[in-house]
Amino acid sequence: MMIPRVDAYLPTSVKEMKILGWDSVDVVLFSGDAYVDHPSFGAAVIGRTLQAAGYRVAIVPQPNWQDDLRDFRKFGAPRLFFGVSAGAMDSMVNHYTAARRRRSDDAYTPGGRHGARPDYPTVVYSDILRRLFPGTPIIAGGIEASMRRLSHYDYWEDRLRPSLLIDCSADLISYGMGEKCVVEIARHIDSGESLDSLTCLPQTVIRTSAPGMDCREGKIYVGEQDIVLHSYERCQADKRCQAENFRHIEQQSNSMHGKTLWQRHGDIWIKVNPMYPPMTTEEVDASFDLPYTRLPHPRYKGKRIPAYDMIRHSVNIHRGCFGGCSFCTISAHQGKFIASRSKESVLREVRQVTRMDDFKGYLSDVGGPSANMYRLGGKDRSLCEKCLKPSCLHPSVCPNLNTDHRPLLDLYHAVDDVPGVKKSFIGSGVRYDLSMHHTGDGEIDRANRQYNEELITSHVSGRLKVAPEHTSDVVLDIMRKPTFRLYHEFSRFFSRVNSAHGLKQQLIPYFISSHPGCREVDMAELAAETKSLDLHLEQVQDFTPTPMTLSTEIYYTGFHPYTLKPVFTATDPEAKKAQRKYFFWYDPSYRQDITRSLMRMHRTDLLARLFPRSASYPYRKK
Repeated sequence: MMIPRVDAYLPTSVKEMKILGWDSVDVVLFSGDAYVDHPSFGAAVIGRTLQAAGYRVAIVPQPNWQDDLRDFRKFGAPRLFFGVSAGAMDSMVNHYTAARRRRSDDAYTPGGRHGARPDYPTVVYSDILRRLFPGTPIIAGGIEASMRRLSHYDYWEDRLRPSLLIDCSADLISYGMGEKCVVEIARHIDSGESLDSLTCLPQTVIRTSAPGMDCREGKIYVGEQDIVLHSYERCQADKRCQAENFRHIEQQSNSMHGKTLWQRHGDIWIKVNPMYPPMTTEEVDASFDLPYTRLPHPRYKGKRIPAYDMIRHSVNIHRGCFGGCSFCTISAHQGKFIASRSKESVLREVRQVTRMDDFKGYLSDVGGPSANMYRLGGKDRSLCEKCLKPSCLHPSVCPNLNTDHRPLLDLYHAVDDVPGVKKSFIGSGVRYDLSMHHTGDGEIDRANRQYNEELITSHVSGRLKVAPEHTSDVVLDIMRKPTFRLYHEFSRFFSRVNSAHGLKQQLIPYFISSHPGCREVDMAELAAETKSLDLHLEQVQDFTPTPMTLSTEIYYTGFHPYTLKPVFTATDPEAKKAQRKYFFWYDPSYRQDITRSLMRMHRTDLLARLFPRSASYPYRKK
């Protein structure tokens, strides 16, 4: 592969800085990920955004925190501030499995090598920088800081942790997508203002003094512009208070005009300023059109970075997701309102991909957080401005939601017409509850049916992955996912289209075990239901509680934040293992254990469906 010259990248060393003719830098970014100069990697986005605003930016990827700290010292104190980020994933999700076992690899490190970042890099990096450069501002950002901006349950430590700003030495957190915020911070500091004066900047989290509202302990204050949550100490003492807090946190994260959130931690108050309004198409284009090389930095000498390999020939077409799945963090970080790129911007990037010397004509994905939300949103924007619902699809598709897939079809056709593109695949998750929704508008319904058909015939590489997640309506309701009956409907449509076009493609569903609300019998019924569909499940996982999701709050507190009613959750390892085994009913090594469990639950009906006495094992339809 032809690698651009080193001066095409943001500098990662003093030598590279000198090549650019600089004696110093304005901002130094520390990241837990390798430096890939691509719009899917946060450090590159923030660095390029600051560069476009006129600032000199250096990146220190995966600094060594265990030696003499030379990586932290090499650029000295920047003129404006240090930025720190754990990377594209929460470090604990990156490091540990759902069973809390240490992973042996890291997709964001050259060679997939593990151990290139510490647990909680935001804390470790900022603490080191504070010791070395006590007078230089430190800004924390990225997914780890965003999702831990208020009190949160940490599954790996099995405890309620305070706001990350209490645990680390950063001066403030820039949460969510950071382009607007980081430029504003740079401009304020550049003009001579102190960070202490930045008390109301959108999408920032700060330490401050008590708000001037009614802050009585044991009661949430809700005003016109502010919400004072239960204190961290109160949430530690009463899990119900943590659940009650989360409803407000989630609602304000998904509001077009959110309120300021306050939470006391001992003598310190944490203030979370509202998010910026959704980015315009012009603003999203400006971010994606920055001069990325779209390649890893030459310092890695061609070593494979698995996370980059997954997206090297893909194109992201929008931000945001209005699905509101209970176990997902996308809307808490990007918001539920869709910010779409223009067709022209997408095509510019597609043409850039076609010029890559290893491109063979196949785009691995033209998608986003969800595959099919491009240019969708509320028909009446004024209704969206008042809405606090975290999902536009649950419990049913919002009547104000425009579900017209024609702009997306038009984009697919334009992408496929670009010289050098043989085929574009859709690798992002497809919301079939959205594309199969019947609006009553004949033109839109025909267009959406056409979308589903073209998706299946033209954009699937033999296997289409979808995420029904479960078969139980009770569990699916907690997940904010549609009934499994809709999967049946989509599966029938998928089969009809394949048959009509002479295709032999597979529909591959994802499922989750041990999700809040799921009991062992629900997993047994899932096994019987999927067996009846001739499915030997492959894409399965045990629920992993991650910070700032509805599912995690239920898992930790035992209460549903919106009703404050108790919800059963399997939390101990044996109970979780008992659920997971039903995914593998077809494996002979699980048969005896499953049989005993079904007899214990008096579900001989499910036993007969899974293991018919007249059939040899493993069961095959005749």
